[in-house]
Amino acid sequence: MTDFGNRNISRRQWLQVSSSTFGSLVLASLVGDIARAGSGPLAARLTHHAQRAKRVIFLFMNGGPSQMDLLDYKPGLNERDGQAGRNDGRELMGSPWKFARHGKAGLWFSELLPHLAGQADHLCIIHSMQTDSSSHPQAVPLLHTGSFQFTRPSLGSWVLHGLGSENSHLPGFMTVNPTRIFGGPSNYGSAFLPTAYQATRIGWEKKSLRDAQVANAVPPAADSIADANLRLTQSLNRKLLERHPSNQPIQGLIDSLTLSSRMQETIPHLMDLATETKETLDLYGIDQKPTDNFARQCLLARRFVESGVRFVQLTHHGWDLHSNLPHLVDRCREVDQPVAALLADLHRRGLLDDTLVVWTGEFGREPEAQADHKDRAAGRDHNAKGFCLWMAGGGVRSGFSYGKTDELGFEAVENKVHLHDLHATILHLLGLDHTQLTFRYSGRDFRLTDVHGQVVHNIIA
Repeated sequence: MTDFGNRNISRRQWLQVSSSTFGSLVLASLVGDIARAGSGPLAARLTHHAQRAKRVIFLFMNGGPSQMDLLDYKPGLNERDGQAGRNDGRELMGSPWKFARHGKAGLWFSELLPHLAGQADHLCIIHSMQTDSSSHPQAVPLLHTGSFQFTRPSLGSWVLHGLGSENSHLPGFMTVNPTRIFGGPSNYGSAFLPTAYQATRIGWEKKSLRDAQVANAVPPAADSIADANLRLTQSLNRKLLERHPSNQPIQGLIDSLTLSSRMQETIPHLMDLATETKETLDLYGIDQKPTDNFARQCLLARRFVESGVRFVQLTHHGWDLHSNLPHLVDRCREVDQPVAALLADLHRRGLLDDTLVVWTGEFGREPEAQADHKDRAAGRDHNAKGFCLWMAGGGVRSGFSYGKTDELGFEAVENKVHLHDLHATILHLLGLDHTQLTFRYSGRDFRLTDVHGQVVHNIIA
């Protein structure tokens, strides 16, 4: 193996690339890319196969959106509104909102999502999602890490482990407004992977993003005490590494301090939305109610991926509507315009083709009411057997619907997609084979999908 800044190239790959004049140019470009990305755990690496996506924006709707009120049109459920459901004492509850077809393929959207419906031709909607638990404390970590029994690296951390970073001056993984509960920091943590793969956090649940910043991201003066301390600390760390060259924690500390120093120069500018045009701010809904907070998340996500951040994770809260289903109107008003603007903005900037956008909750909702279905304060219970998510860009089929739930929406019945399959497919689109992306820890090779997961090739363009 030939090692270019932690990016291993086999003898066969070297000969294939360098055996022609064109190959030598590719090789020169490859080495140049590696040099720009730096060295260490965040250095760019070869993929297992050709990439369709280079980066991911993961939109997590915390609580479980009600799919039969948003994306999974169930006229049969409406016809049986008020009839007995499967569970004792519960009645079926049709959706109180109208549905219509949109886009060239005629995808169904609720009237609650008018802006997203306008982006129908970019979307790949999966109607047959399944997961292993209908309990938040288990389902949320399972979505983010592939496991709820043990602390495991998050999806974003696995992506960094497989691909490295595109920018040596920014974190490769950023999370905005994450939840404090149901897994908390482990949902964006690196667990037993190197600490360089964990996310940099901005903001917290239910906090305004207007003044949110990365902690301590203020560049010190070149002659300040803080700058002198950093230079001294790094000098001592490097001397220690010379004595223990295989010590990963020491190298990790050096890399972390180097990145944090570079971030102090780049992050403040990147977080400054005042550099955007008024047209762009209005497109997302910045400084408007009720869109402002999530609009800031979405615009930051676009700025981050445009600047080379590999994985951006956004969270929106309040979808756990066991009661007061009409509050779904508020949740949709908060996210509909910003998310549609994100897709439109990525598309017009030429970023959507190689940026994978994923929108999902940890599970969906039941077609039954949890109270008298005639009571407008009624809501829906959790459903892990059948729910919806959508993906866009990054190599997925556009204007496409995949899978089905039964007539009423209790469970997936056609082309079922498990959460492990979703993870395997995301990695595949990034050029990574989920069965080969492993990390040896405590005497065992671990992977995001464990012993599960099948790539859903039918949704790939």
